[in-house]
Amino acid sequence: MSTRDAAADWWGTAVSRIEPDVIELRGQPVQDLIGRIGFAELIWLMLRGERPEPRQAALLEAALVSSVDHGPHAPSIAVARMAVTCGVGLNNAVATGVNLLGDVHGGAGEQCVGLLEEIVADGDAAAVVARWRARDKYLPGFGHRFHTRDPRRDPLLGLVERAVADGVVAGAHLRAALDVERLIAPVPMNIDGATAVVYAELGFPAPLARGLFVLSRSVGILAHAWEESGQGRRNKGPIPPSILPAWL
Repeated sequence: MSTRDAAADWWGTAVSRIEPDVIELRGQPVQDLIGRIGFAELIWLMLRGERPEPRQAALLEAALVSSVDHGPHAPSIAVARMAVTCGVGLNNAVATGVNLLGDVHGGAGEQCVGLLEEIVADGDAAAVVARWRARDKYLPGFGHRFHTRDPRRDPLLGLVERAVADGVVAGAHLRAALDVERLIAPVPMNIDGATAVVYAELGFPAPLARGLFVLSRSVGILAHAWEESGQGRRNKGPIPPSILPAWL
C-alpha cells in the first residue's frame, strides 16, 4: 500500500466527504441539505447515517430544547461567565463550560439511559432499583434540588406518550421510567430522566445521551457567556467581591 493510500485509509470516515468543490454529509450533498433540513434532523443524520422520520426529529428537538439552560448557578454556566471575563474568547468560554459536564453535572442523562436499559432487559424494575440504590442512594434522572416537580417533565413525557400511541416509538423505556417513579414516590422524574426516556426511545446509546445534552446546554452556555461579556466587569468568582469567603 502506498503512503498516500495508507494516510487516506487512516483518516477514512463515513461521516463526511470533502473534496474540491464537494461537501457531503453522510453521502448527501450539503447544498441539498441547506434550507431543507432542520438542525435536529441534521444531528440525527450525522450520528446515525440516516434521516429521521418527522415525528422522531420532533421528539429529538423537544429534548434538545428542554435542556438548553438552567440558570447561572449551574456550574457549566457559572464557569463560562467567569471565563469570558478573563480575556479569553467565546470559544474558550464555551469550551470551559462544556468541560464541566461530567458524571456529577451533566452525566445523569447518560446514567439514566443505562438504568432504563437495565430495567427493560431485566423486566423487574424493583430489583434493578434496589441494586442501583445499594450502590448510591441517588437514582440518576430522579429528584431535583430546586423543583418539587420539574416543569419540563410533563411536556416531554406527554410527547413520548403520544408517540407511543401512534407507533413512533415502542414505549418500553417510558414504562420503565414511570415504574421507577412509582417505586420511589414522591421523588419525581427530573429533566435528565425525561430526556433519557426520549433518547432511549429513539434508540440512542447511553453515551450519546450525554453528547446530546452537551449540544443542548452549549446554547445556554454561549448565551450566558455572551451576556456576561457585555457587562463591562471582571467576574472573578462565584460570589460578588463584597462577600468574602469564610476563613477555615
